Amino acid sequence: MAHFDLDKLSSTPMYICEESILEKNLLLMQRIQNESGAKIILALKGFAMWSTFDLVGKYLQGCTASGLHEAKLAREIMNKEVHTYSPAFKDDEIDEIARISDDIVFNSPTQFHRYYERVKTINPNITVSLRVNPEYSSSPVDLYNPCGVFSRLGTTIDNFDASIVSKLDGLNFHALCEQNVDALEGVLAAFEEKFAHYIDQMKYVNFGGGHHITRVDYDVDRLIEVIRAFKARHNNITVYLEPGEAVGWQTGYLVASVLDIMHNGMNLAILDTSAEAHMPDTLAMPYRAMVRNSGEAGEKAYTYRLGGNTCLAGDIMGDYSFDMPLNIGDKIVFEDQIHYTFVKNTTFNGIKLPALALLTKESKLNVIHEFGYEDYKNRLS
Repeated sequence: MAHFDLDKLSSTPMYICEESILEKNLLLMQRIQNESGAKIILALKGFAMWSTFDLVGKYLQGCTASGLHEAKLAREIMNKEVHTYSPAFKDDEIDEIARISDDIVFNSPTQFHRYYERVKTINPNITVSLRVNPEYSSSPVDLYNPCGVFSRLGTTIDNFDASIVSKLDGLNFHALCEQNVDALEGVLAAFEEKFAHYIDQMKYVNFGGGHHITRVDYDVDRLIEVIRAFKARHNNITVYLEPGEAVGWQTGYLVASVLDIMHNGMNLAILDTSAEAHMPDTLAMPYRAMVRNSGEAGEKAYTYRLGGNTCLAGDIMGDYSFDMPLNIGDKIVFEDQIHYTFVKNTTFNGIKLPALALLTKESKLNVIHEFGYEDYKNRLS
């Protein structure tokens, strides 16, 4: 881990990504590719800090995009494989998507029939796949369960159109959310049971994202075994994984400052950041963000409720305790805030977006981008 004195920061809030930890994650993924034969591409929906794409592109095969803008970013900056999926493509965007993508993933046979000939005319070399729904998932949260009841994401076997198989290059499924390899094994069993008749006619299968590969307790060796066994069962078919969160997992943090201390039945600290605008998954998932050098409420001598600087009553990070009293100007560090944060940020209440910075392996802090009034204004009319 690189080291930097956070008290030297001239302004907050700021996301800081540590280059050394990001490379450690990427090296693990390189090992998985080397030993399993799978290809790993970055899911931009989870991590899109494009200032790191030179590094990411050294290890991964490219990017998976969720629409035109992500596809353009992948093509312009990393310029390796670009796989583009959308629940439904728009007529005024599909031509450009076809031009800049290496692979396009249709969500339904209807979308396939609507656009297949068009995208192949524009880009004869583009490969085409269909997202399927194996109707199995052990996702811990319904909000993030793509295989839940009435899901719009992917085609079930009952809605599969066998007439398109000869034109498909691949099948794509996504059913995991921050899960270990045992969850993948359950999904694979359902996928193979339902779609076995079609798998061997494909050039590749994409296992989607949600694989928590870089978490310390993830069974990497078992993942390699599962991929190799799947490939062996299906004529050495190409397998893709598309993690997003796992790439950015534990690679950095969000630094905020204490603006005010209040008391209303308990100690309250108002910060220059926002759970609603800057850490949305803490409210949506929900989960409790770890704060450096803190404990649970009452665990240490001084307990505070940390709140954001917006007018939303529920803009609360949680109750944390500290060894010493907090003071105005103190830095608060929210750990593991690089994935699914700035890709989802808003300017709600006109609150300033956190700056983006990279802490190099040489412990040099490079502030990549700072935001201001124009970023708020230009999103409005």
